[in-house]
Amino acid sequence: MHRLARPEDLVAIHAIYMHEDVIPFLGHDPMPIQDFDKILAKLIAGQSFFVVEVGGQIQGFYKAVKHEGRAAHVAYLGTLAVAPAARGTGLAAKMIEHAVARLQAEGITRVELTLEADNPRALKFYRKLGFEFEGIMRAAYKRGHEAHYTDEYFMAKLLPPPHTR
Repeated sequence: MHRLARPEDLVAIHAIYMHEDVIPFLGHDPMPIQDFDKILAKLIAGQSFFVVEVGGQIQGFYKAVKHEGRAAHVAYLGTLAVAPAARGTGLAAKMIEHAVARLQAEGITRVELTLEADNPRALKFYRKLGFEFEGIMRAAYKRGHEAHYTDEYFMAKLLPPPHTR
């Protein structure tokens, strides 16, 4: 089940976000739950941060933000992660497919995302789901414990417009 995140999801989201296999590829460095509470509050306030429950347990999350104005046909998909125990189960692909289908039904015809250039597994994964490489944002990402900056890849998937009656 996909639903908007709530404050009471803090412990489960924090546990996934801060896992050593996940945190290198999300937007914040490791932090205690008390500090993460402020970040989650901002995500929740944006009304675009979703959790995915399997068997009543949060197993993943993502953000889907629709643009406005002349880019109202575009959405950004990000802050995506699954619980390490759910890796290899197909959950991440199902999450993205569900999010993209929902966005398409809402009139979105372009879905964008970024990923770190040092994450070849994610690049292969997104390509498999139909996202195409569109460019490199140089030195766009820096993990607090590293001296260097990391490039980010920009990818997008074009969707056919929803059927109208």
